[in-house]
This record gives sequence, C-alpha cells and structure tokens, in this order.
Amino acid sequence: MGRSHHYEVMVSWSGETRSYRSYERAHEVTAAGKAPIAGSSDPAFRGDPARWNPEELLVASLAQCHMLWFLHLCAADGVVVTGYSDAPTGVMVEAADGGGAFEEVVLHPRVTLEDPSRAGLLPGLHERAHKLCYIARSVNFPVRHEPA
Repeated sequence: MGRSHHYEVMVSWSGETRSYRSYERAHEVTAAGKAPIAGSSDPAFRGDPARWNPEELLVASLAQCHMLWFLHLCAADGVVVTGYSDAPTGVMVEAADGGGAFEEVVLHPRVTLEDPSRAGLLPGLHERAHKLCYIARSVNFPVRHEPA
C-alpha cells in the first residue's frame, strides 16, 4: 500500500431552514491558510449563480488533476509546454427521488508547445495523465478527454 494523504476542509453555513424556498444556500468552504471559496447550490436548485456549486467544483477538480499530471509527464519527458487551457463539461442527471449522478465529464485541453513538431506525443501523454489522475480514478462515471 502506498503513502496516505489526508485533507481537511471546513464547510460552514448558517441560517434557518423554515422552508425549502426560503433557506439560504450560501456557504463557505475553507482550509487552513487558504482563501475561502464562496459556495452555493446550483441555480437550478435555488442557488446563487455568482458562487461556486459542488458540481462545478467536481468538474474543475477533474480538469485540474488531469492538467497537473499532464504537465508533470511533459516535464519528465522533456516536452516543453508553454500554455494549457481547458473548458471541461459535465453532465449530471437528476433521478426521480430528487438525487442524481454525473453521467460523464469531458475535458477539452488545449496545449501550446515550444516545439510544435512534438505534438504527436500529446495523445499518449494525455492518456497517461488520465490513468494517473487521482480524482478520475476515484469517480464512478466516465471521464473522457478530447484534446484540441
């Protein structure tokens, strides 16, 4: 068994839950030494569209994890990346009981290389990054990548 890593965050909310329509969804996600994340529920569930919702944060964490592994692998293989962006998308489907689940997340990484002649290496590096990403390995829905 490998090394174990532990993560501690705090999710804080206050208000009154007198009715579904009236209670405040705004909350904060904090961790020691970090700026707070202003959270809410998805606007479809009466949330504040100006705040991050858990579904967006899940999609973002998958994209971040893939990017960080990809950059690591590129550096280790001598592939010089000079730019990286992603516009990931996720699909969550509501169930009849009010719950729901993600059906998939698709990453759309765009990579700029110092030496464009090495672009042929990118599909394999993306595949390796996907297989190593801690978050992608932990979810029970498909995470695909469609590099541009």
